[in-house]
Amino acid sequence: MNNLDLWREAAANIHWYDSPSEVLDAAKPPFYRWFPDGTTNACYNALDLHVEQGRGDQAALIYDSPVTDTKRQYTYAELLDEVARFAGVLAEQGVVKGDRVIVYMPMVPEALIAMLACARLGAVHSVVFGGFASNELAVRIDDAAPRVIVSATCGVEPARIVPYKPLLDAAIELAEHKPDACVILRRPMQDADLVSGRDLDWAHAMASAEPAPCTPVAANDPLYILYTSGTTGQPKGVVRDTGGSIVALKWSMKAVYNVEPGDVYWAASDVGWVVGHSYIVYGPLFNGNTTVIYEGKPVGTPDPGAFWRVISEYKVKVMFTAPTAFRAIKKEDPTGEYLKRYDLSCLQSLFLAGERCDPSTLEWAQQQLGVPVIDHWWQTETGWPICSNCLGIEELPIVPGSPARAVPGYDVQVLDENGEQVGAGDIGALVVKSPLPPGTFTTLWNAEDRYKSAYFNRYPGYYETGDAGYIDDDGYIFVMARTDDVINVAGHRLSTGAMEEVLAEHPDVAECAVVGVADAMKGQLPLGLVVVNSGVDRDVAEIAAECVQLVRDRIGPVAAFKLCAVVERLPKTRSGKILRGTMRNIADGEAWKMPATIDDPTILEEITEALRGLGYAS
Repeated sequence: MNNLDLWREAAANIHWYDSPSEVLDAAKPPFYRWFPDGTTNACYNALDLHVEQGRGDQAALIYDSPVTDTKRQYTYAELLDEVARFAGVLAEQGVVKGDRVIVYMPMVPEALIAMLACARLGAVHSVVFGGFASNELAVRIDDAAPRVIVSATCGVEPARIVPYKPLLDAAIELAEHKPDACVILRRPMQDADLVSGRDLDWAHAMASAEPAPCTPVAANDPLYILYTSGTTGQPKGVVRDTGGSIVALKWSMKAVYNVEPGDVYWAASDVGWVVGHSYIVYGPLFNGNTTVIYEGKPVGTPDPGAFWRVISEYKVKVMFTAPTAFRAIKKEDPTGEYLKRYDLSCLQSLFLAGERCDPSTLEWAQQQLGVPVIDHWWQTETGWPICSNCLGIEELPIVPGSPARAVPGYDVQVLDENGEQVGAGDIGALVVKSPLPPGTFTTLWNAEDRYKSAYFNRYPGYYETGDAGYIDDDGYIFVMARTDDVINVAGHRLSTGAMEEVLAEHPDVAECAVVGVADAMKGQLPLGLVVVNSGVDRDVAEIAAECVQLVRDRIGPVAAFKLCAVVERLPKTRSGKILRGTMRNIADGEAWKMPATIDDPTILEEITEALRGLGYAS
């Protein structure tokens, strides 16, 4: 089946007010438009349609919050009622189709309700990760220019309460654009004063709200703006359209994840990230699944068995999380003792994405769970998987280190610096031939020129992913590193990801990172930082020396791998991505800025000391 036929067929499985007569408008590349003359509504497809089709009594949403000791469930009918009434709250504040609404919330059902309420009105939501610094939130306020901001008094972490309201107030003070109103969810863990004339109490506003109907929108009208992690002075707001998103996400639930309506699907992520948009909120609800909002961590809430409890308690069929979550569980419970306490017979597969999945973590998860563990690759910009073992189409052999082959709709190729295709097994830039499939980003908010220059100009006719890798003789794609992390050691192009794979095989290593640091003689040298498993009581210098030898044995002297240190933790974003670029800048003594998305800024002090111990970060 060709691409157009695939998406024409998939589009027939969603609700349209006006069905599209045209599948693709390719008149203005790279601004391709899918289903250009169709009209639809994302909230209608997520909720109203299922209620009308008799699924109203099925659980739509499970809320599980070990950090607040709270559990709650909503049926499709109950969730529809909440969303329609909150859409009424927004409408009372003047929100209409095309207006923007910023959602700055913790992992609570109200975050999902706010997102769907925006979609119901045809308003464009922009979710900003709860607890984001005021200056970063202010940048997003000025770029998106929201009519309303929806927030909460606080977020709850395992060991602390994070006050959101002071951060929000400071951001509005800093921003040039001022919202007309803020709707604040008051949480019992921490209250806050509301600003008279601007702030509304969520509960009070909902008590008197009139339910709002769905507003039909054009397929190419924006559904949301999502700012990519690491965004600073220049906002980089990924824009997702409405029609393409509904079609692609609903199609992917069966084709990629092999879930049927009624199945429980759990993406253990946050609504502030793209995974939360696609696979906590929209994808599962478009498909009639039961989705899970989990306010907790993989370890420490209260122990490394937290994920296993949720899977067992709610009969989760398919789980999706980041490899870093499994590395954390493996570090705390390397023999899987906590897992043995739960009945996980309901679980049919585990999907991992967000950070390269090293083969040792993949194999550990396979051994512990006894189900297919699928590493798949996608990005904020694409909104859904580029490469995956598509369990709903054909289950392929699992090859550790590879997210398998391109998903239907994506034509993935590897190009060299001159834009020429490279041979099988050769590392180059991973690109996707235009047009990208439905559900991928259609532009950057207020930055069409940047959309072209950042993603399409370097390799005309292709989307530049920013990742490097290779395709083997069997068509399996290997994503080795960000393009910036392919280092040049004395003229040899080497993948830091390949070295990380080797380090992760050391029995004492829980997780690791390799970055390229400047070297006067060889141009760059690889430098490794490793975190050891809990309970390991050995000389760290000995472990580091073994790691160096392991890389030299596996990759060879050409890797010039001599720099390695053991650290307590690695610096990460809140979504689990290791901040390799920041570590590289610190090591090279270059100017760097505290990443807006960093999970714990204090880690960088320890990293700096470790780098100094290796003769860097002067």
